[in-house]
Amino acid sequence: MATATLSTKGQVTIPAAVRGALGLQAGDRVDFVELEKGQFAIVAATKSVGDLKGLLNKPTQPVSIEDMNEAIALKGAGLA
Repeated sequence: MATATLSTKGQVTIPAAVRGALGLQAGDRVDFVELEKGQFAIVAATKSVGDLKGLLNKPTQPVSIEDMNEAIALKGAGLA
């Protein structure tokens, strides 16, 4: 497991093994994707949307358009 230390300025140096696995180079951007409370994934922002496939688990049940719209409305209203 790769480990890094947070500086007093809130900066972290991404370990070389992780940079290599993500194909990151100097100047590349990364996104922090929340998987669940307290757990994030680091994703190279220079990748295509197709590269994100498989990042999140597939839902156990299909989600209807109505359910999606309701979740969006609740989040937008600050209720979710």
